[in-house]
Amino acid sequence: MSSSDPKTENSTEKLGDSSPEIGDSNSSEKLGDSSTVWKDPVESRGSYQPKEGGECSFCVFMKRGGCRESFTAWEVCMEEAEKNKEDIFTKCMEVNSALFKCMDAHSHYYHRVLSAEKAAAEQVKKEFEAEKNKEEEISEEEVAARKQAQG
Repeated sequence: MSSSDPKTENSTEKLGDSSPEIGDSNSSEKLGDSSTVWKDPVESRGSYQPKEGGECSFCVFMKRGGCRESFTAWEVCMEEAEKNKEDIFTKCMEVNSALFKCMDAHSHYYHRVLSAEKAAAEQVKKEFEAEKNKEEEISEEEVAARKQAQG
């Protein structure tokens, strides 16, 4: 069915074809303007800093889910440990464990945080194993060099 109305004639027109180009003077977005770009609080590293007059976006995200109390207890523990110059891993081990158990129970909401944590743990494990293998290679080379030097 064709119409004489120019707005409906090209109904198969691809989305975005009539959109202004980035950098076009009619465009509301300019290249490099990050004000319109959504940033995931889990993936964007800089978002952990408190915003003017409020909490960091990661904290807001964590408190919106079912683990608000566990996260708040973790925050308090971390702040106390920092303030008192205590080891955060030792001091906050129990609240950290409780927080992760809660996030596992509410994984439908916290899945991105859990995925990021798992990926980070795997990366640390790979780096540790690579360093361990490197040390073993050096040890083997040292043994071979000592044997060769002894004759």
